[in-house]
Amino acid sequence: MKNLTLKNLAPFVFLTIVALAAIFIPSLPNFDDGKFNAADIAWILVATALVFLMTPGLAFFYGGMVHRKNVISTMIKSVVAAGVVGVLWVTVGYSLCFGESIGGFIGNRMTHLFFKGVASGAPMLQGGTKLTIPLLLFALFQLMFAIITPGLVVGAVAERIKFSAYILFIVLFSLFVYAPLAHWTWHPMGFLAKMGVLDFAGGTVVHISAGCAALAGALVLKRRQSHIENRDIPPANIPYVLIGTGLLWFGWFGFNAGSALSATTLSVSAFATTNTAAAAAGSSWMFFDVLKGKKPSVLGFCIGAVVGLVAITPGAGFVAIPQSIFIGFIAAIISNVAVHYKAKSSLDDTLDVFPCHGIGGMVGMILTGVFATKTVNPAGADGLFYGNPAFFFTQIKGLAIVVAYSFTMSFVIFKFINFILPIRVSQEEELLGLDASQHNENYTQGTLLVQTNGILKEEVIEN
Repeated sequence: MKNLTLKNLAPFVFLTIVALAAIFIPSLPNFDDGKFNAADIAWILVATALVFLMTPGLAFFYGGMVHRKNVISTMIKSVVAAGVVGVLWVTVGYSLCFGESIGGFIGNRMTHLFFKGVASGAPMLQGGTKLTIPLLLFALFQLMFAIITPGLVVGAVAERIKFSAYILFIVLFSLFVYAPLAHWTWHPMGFLAKMGVLDFAGGTVVHISAGCAALAGALVLKRRQSHIENRDIPPANIPYVLIGTGLLWFGWFGFNAGSALSATTLSVSAFATTNTAAAAAGSSWMFFDVLKGKKPSVLGFCIGAVVGLVAITPGAGFVAIPQSIFIGFIAAIISNVAVHYKAKSSLDDTLDVFPCHGIGGMVGMILTGVFATKTVNPAGADGLFYGNPAFFFTQIKGLAIVVAYSFTMSFVIFKFINFILPIRVSQEEELLGLDASQHNENYTQGTLLVQTNGILKEEVIEN
C-alpha cells in the first residue's frame, strides 16, 4: 500500500483489535420480568432516535455556514462521531459514565466493559435510582448525547483542522472530558449530583463542555488566513442552515423531553419549555439585529433558535413554561452581544461555538438556578426567584467547576494532539479547501486555484 504510515495504520489496527475482542464476550439473556413500563419504553425509543437525528441536523447547520470548499469536510466531522463514539461507548465509554462510581469522579471501566451486564441489567442505576425502561435503552439514549457533543466542537475549528487529528480529538475528548462530566452530573453517586447541581439534559455535560473545548481548539489552532486578512466568507448554503435548524429543533424534543426518561407530564412540560424558549430566542436574536440596524435574516433567526434550545436544556424539566420565554429571550441577546465582541477580537472561532453553545449553556445553568421550581419537578429544587439562594450558588459553583475543567483538559488534549501529529492543515491545503485536501471530494466546482509566479491564489467562478 502506498503512503502507509503509523498514523494511517493505527485507527484500523485499533478497530480490528476491538472487533476481535468482541467475539469472545459472552452473550446474556435480556432482563425482563415485567418491571418495565411499555409506554416509557416506546417514548424513549422515539426520543433516542430523535436525538440521533440531531447529528445530521448539526452537519447541515454547520455545513451551510462555512466556505463552499469546506462543506463536506465540516459535515463529515459531525457525522463521523456516530461511528467513533458508537464503538467507544459500547467498549468503555458507558462504563466510565455510569459504571460503579470511583469516589464520585469516574465510573469503573470494567463494570460494563463491552456492555457487560447492560442488556441483562436490572432497571436500576447505582445508588438506588430505579428505571422503568431497560438499562440497555438508557445506555443507548445516553449514547446519542455522547455522539453529538464532540460534533459541536467542529464549528470552532472548521476549515483548518486535519481530519486525522479530529478523529483523535473525538476519542480523547470522549474519554477525558465528556465521561467525567457525565459521571459527575448524571450518575447518582457523581460529586456534582450529590452537591445538588441540576442539569436536566446537558447544559454542563454537553454544551458548556463543547463550548469550552471549542474555545481551547480555536486558541491552539490559531487563526485562518482568511480571518487574518479580514476577508468576509459568505455562507455556502443558507437553505442547509435552515434545514439543519429544523432537524435540530425537532430532535431537541427528544433531547430534553426524553431526559425525563418516562412518558409522564414532566416529559410534556420539558417538551413545552423547549419549544417556547427556542421560539423566543429565534425572535429575540432577529429583532435585536433589527435594532442594531440590520435586516432580519434567516441566519439570525436560526442561530438564535439554537441558542434558545441550548439555554433551556439544563432547566427544561425544572422551570415552568412562562419563565422559558425569558430564558430564550435573554440568552439570545447575551450570545448576540458575545458574537459581536468576538468578531472584533483576534479569536477565530469559525462558527461562534463558544458564544452560542458555551455562553448559552452558562446562561441556561445560571437561570436554572434562578427559575427552577419544585412545582414543576418535585425531585428538583426551588431557585433564587422562589426564595432559595443556596441552590442558585450551588449552580454557580457547579458551573465554575465544569468551565475550568472542560477548558483546561480540552486545551491539554489539543496541545497533546499537536505534539504527536500536526493538528492543522498546511497553508496550501487550507487554500485548496479541506473537501479536496482531506477527502478528495468536492461540494462545488465554484472555485479555481491559479498559481502565478509561484503563489497559489483562489479565483471564484461566478455561477
